Amino acid sequence: MAKKEYMWGVFIAILLALLSPLASSYPDGLEKVAERLGFISRAKDAPFKIMPDYIFPGIRNETLATILAGVTGVLIVLILSIIATRLLVRRNAAQFHR
Repeated sequence: MAKKEYMWGVFIAILLALLSPLASSYPDGLEKVAERLGFISRAKDAPFKIMPDYIFPGIRNETLATILAGVTGVLIVLILSIIATRLLVRRNAAQFHR
């Protein structure tokens, strides 16, 4: 994929993160089904939470904290994707030259 396509993807992801405060406050589909079928009580919290409830820690303005959490999440996924891609490309290149 061309660099321009990557940049469009990042732009769209950050735009969606900026719109995240407008997301529905209702439970997601999985939670709704769990409530309806009566097994929500067996749900367990994650052992650790980096940004609980999608709120960036230390920011008092909840809208801004939500936006920062979304943008931070996008950047973390982007960086991890770039690292994984580069590692896979190197590994495949090394196997190809054997």
